[in-house]
Amino acid sequence: MKIANFGDVQINYREDGDPNGAPLVFSNSLGTDMRLWDQILPLLPAGLRIIRYDKRGHGLSSLPPAPYSMGSLVHDVERLMDMLNVKDSLFVGLSIGGLTVQGLAKKRPDLVRAMVISNTGAKIGTKEIWDERIKGVRTGGIESLADAVMERWFSKAFRETDELVAWRNMLVRTPDEGYAGCSAAISGSDFYASTATLTLPTLGIAGSEDGSTPPDLMRETTALVEGSQFHLIRGAGHLPCVEKPEEYAEVLTKFIKDTGHI
Repeated sequence: MKIANFGDVQINYREDGDPNGAPLVFSNSLGTDMRLWDQILPLLPAGLRIIRYDKRGHGLSSLPPAPYSMGSLVHDVERLMDMLNVKDSLFVGLSIGGLTVQGLAKKRPDLVRAMVISNTGAKIGTKEIWDERIKGVRTGGIESLADAVMERWFSKAFRETDELVAWRNMLVRTPDEGYAGCSAAISGSDFYASTATLTLPTLGIAGSEDGSTPPDLMRETTALVEGSQFHLIRGAGHLPCVEKPEEYAEVLTKFIKDTGHI
């Protein structure tokens, strides 16, 4: 465990792989921590410098008072990458992590040479939906939302496995303040105009059973970037790196090689 102390927030991060390799940065979804990527890391090519982190209010990072802005989430990883002397990364962002990389690529193109936007959108949901979600967390805690979230996150087949328990536990152990804070950041984000100006190599990944960011939203968002690629993982929901880690790693590895990142 390593902590980057930026004063206003402390970010837990981890580095794996080759410290001198090409940087590959991962940013995970709302209600999960960096363990989201555990199953795909052993399937990726050797020689990469792999960086993961827990966003504010999640995992072992600190818990500033909500609400958060997307600008603050972008700034957190910007500061982390600057601290680690990371430039020209291939950045993989899932869900809120996908919003984060869209914002970072626009703000700091020197940090991101290629991006994977997974199970996300240029805008996710509406203010009304997120206000209701935040209200639910404030009144009943995440536990009151957990079963509905599991239905949006995972395919019916996966929800019948014992592994679901671990992911439900990870969700409900997320601090209410952190979940509400990041929900506010999603609510206030609309990157349609700015993402449409990006020119970096881009891969969009969707899950056919995703109830949070459906494939049509992912296709639309990916198409904003000229020359982008799109891949649909069938039989997976919002977290295809969990349900279909082999296919996810295969698609990511191909993109890494196609972009000359190794």
